[in-house]
Amino acid sequence: MELISSYNLIIEFSVIIILSFLFNGLSKKTNIPAVLMLIALGLILQYILGYFTTDTIDFFPILEVLGIVGLIMIVLEAALELELKREKLIPILKSLAIALIGLMLSTWAAASILYYYIPEMTMQSAWLYATPLSILSSAIIIPSVAGLKSKKREFHIYESTFSDILGIMLFYFLTGKLNPAEDSGLVGFGGNFLLTVAISLIASYAIILIFQKIKSNVKLFLLIAVLLLLYALGKKMHLSSLIIILIFGLVIANMKLFFKGKLSRLLDYAKAHQIYHELHTITAETAFVVRTLFFVIFGLTITITSLFDLQVALISCLLIGSIYGIRIVLLLIFEGKDIIPQVFIAPRGLITVLLFYGIPKEAQVDSFEPGILLFVIIGTSLIMTFAMIYEKKRSSQAIDQANSRAVGSVKWKAPSVLENPDSKS
Repeated sequence: MELISSYNLIIEFSVIIILSFLFNGLSKKTNIPAVLMLIALGLILQYILGYFTTDTIDFFPILEVLGIVGLIMIVLEAALELELKREKLIPILKSLAIALIGLMLSTWAAASILYYYIPEMTMQSAWLYATPLSILSSAIIIPSVAGLKSKKREFHIYESTFSDILGIMLFYFLTGKLNPAEDSGLVGFGGNFLLTVAISLIASYAIILIFQKIKSNVKLFLLIAVLLLLYALGKKMHLSSLIIILIFGLVIANMKLFFKGKLSRLLDYAKAHQIYHELHTITAETAFVVRTLFFVIFGLTITITSLFDLQVALISCLLIGSIYGIRIVLLLIFEGKDIIPQVFIAPRGLITVLLFYGIPKEAQVDSFEPGILLFVIIGTSLIMTFAMIYEKKRSSQAIDQANSRAVGSVKWKAPSVLENPDSKS
């Protein structure tokens, strides 16, 4: 049976997208991340594919491209949600601090565990392997926290977005250390960052001013093509390309803040806001499709039997324990006692997989079992699922108690009015 044919591919793609849509609806009702369902679908397809054909298909090039595009769309989608207001400065800075400190401590703890338990692992390689395992997955977190209170929801959006960006910057900083000729140290890295920010701001202003004058209705994919081009060129120039995407999203989402004084005369706010609104929609739709295909193909490439390896389970459990141990301490320091369910919302996902496959050959360790990656992704996602279910039950109980108190209060006051009808006279 020919599975890889034009019409079969169209059928397979369509069915996967429909199932992903249904998974999203099921996820909202059960709090089980749709990502786990997509990986499970990939595993099922892996066995179906193995039944009908013995040919091996190299999915890595597709996985790499989908991962990069998905990463760009997810960060852009998150940036479009961020409102930069003076009253939100403290929450933003607090989220940044938690994301940065949590990333560094988690990477150090994970690197120590990997270095100790995997014989061939050097400390330099351990840090490279540990970084993807220490980055929060905004692809899972942002859709999952929609039902939380606004303060907690915003915290998770900020934290996961910062974790994505800082984690990627740390990963590429560490890969630069492998090649002394390209390694410019912290000073060079800082200069690179500032240069990227400057280019990002100039490009963002230019894009908005140019695109508001384009009269054609077909311009949103042109805009996305420009952003993809800037990202790819930035990578070629060894810039922190994700910063370009983040800053563009922040500028277009907060135009009144960035276009002040004389700059405000250049901005046609009505047209620019329409671009923002349409971009928000198409970004969310594109991110959905890319994320779906990425995790299904990831499921097609993994070996499920590695989950049952005792060494894999031990290392994975230690990694998961270090993630939540560090997170509990950090949130108690920064947030106080109200840390449920935030402390358990720390899943790993798309960026973890993408960066894992991006580890340079000279740093790769053959004895590292990829099942650790899958174990951590599934483990952290399930922990988040149980935490969200608990939070939903806790919230509904709190509402029921508040309603019962309100009813009790009315019943208690009613007799006094009946017994003393003339009390006001």
